[in-house]
Amino acid sequence: MTWPIILVATIVTAFISGIFGMAGGLILMGVLALLLPVSAAMVTHGAIQSVSNGWRAILWRKFIDWRVLGIYLFGSVVAFGLLIGFAFEVSKPWLFVVLGVVPALIWVPKKHLSLDARRPGHAIFCGFAVTGLNIIAGVSGPLLDIFFVADGMDRRIIVATKAATQVAAHAAKIAFYLTPALAGGALSEWQWLLAAAPLAIIGTTLGARVLDLMSDANFRKYTKWIVTGVGLIYVIRGVILLT
Repeated sequence: MTWPIILVATIVTAFISGIFGMAGGLILMGVLALLLPVSAAMVTHGAIQSVSNGWRAILWRKFIDWRVLGIYLFGSVVAFGLLIGFAFEVSKPWLFVVLGVVPALIWVPKKHLSLDARRPGHAIFCGFAVTGLNIIAGVSGPLLDIFFVADGMDRRIIVATKAATQVAAHAAKIAFYLTPALAGGALSEWQWLLAAAPLAIIGTTLGARVLDLMSDANFRKYTKWIVTGVGLIYVIRGVILLT
């Protein structure tokens, strides 16, 4: 029964991600963490989100800021190079706690943390921090969002460029956790991932249509409240598991 639930979660969260760019991935990671061992959840999440984000990047490819993406990738490679030398896996209770705390980052006032991915130095740090957090916690959307809330950025540029950066972050996560996931045997039914791919594409495509109708103001407002609500649930879940 595990994989049918994952497939339903895939299309629903891909639809949400197609609109908001990150909330769906946060929800999907929580579902996978409930159903699978941590390493398998990381690989499965990375595979599904790579398809979802990749297709979203294709749909909005004319809005991708390629200069920002190129600089971001430099920081991403550095983070992966540093972490690949360590073998670690966060426990499931602490994974939920971290998943729940990460969304709080989007509430940091811009006057206290003025970051802009269009600045080269900020883009490098973005790639380093986002890839590192994605490997440790499985998701990094709220952190990534901090670099894309600068005034004057069109919601379509935000969603398109973030999608492209997340493909790289999820690829790094898959590479990091693939060996322990295979060794644990939790991916023995990997063929289900083939069914998840088209569902991720369908959900993302439908979400993109909704995004096109949404205003920039509503886009930012709804994103904040959705990820905050999901984060609160995760923190409660993690605390319950710890106690």
